[in-house]
Amino acid sequence: MPEKITITISGVTLQIVLENNVATRELVTALKVSPITYRASDYGGFEKVGALGRSLPTANSQITTQAGDVILYSGNQIVLFYGSNFWNYTRLGKIQYSTLDELKTFLKAGGGDVSVTLSLRPEDGGK
Repeated sequence: MPEKITITISGVTLQIVLENNVATRELVTALKVSPITYRASDYGGFEKVGALGRSLPTANSQITTQAGDVILYSGNQIVLFYGSNFWNYTRLGKIQYSTLDELKTFLKAGGGDVSVTLSLRPEDGGK
């Protein structure tokens, strides 16, 4: 089963199923020390993007993103998609959600900046 982490925005938590790559392995290693919180802003009407506060190794390829994709951009920004785009990215994982409306509400799509916290699941020893 793929490894999962949690993503929390405004007190609501969903799961992210992670890809298996060098970036996600380093992200999980960092999350074992402590959760990571960053600010994310709407961009382009299809994504929330924010600086991670650290750099992760990239494994970029041309990707057409879909709603729910969690993407590493420029090695130090995390992009949470509620629409689609085509670019050279490193895929980190996919937010698990039921409907597009649920995802957009969770991400506060079009609603300005949000605080995003990434952490390990409690059963994985997350804090």
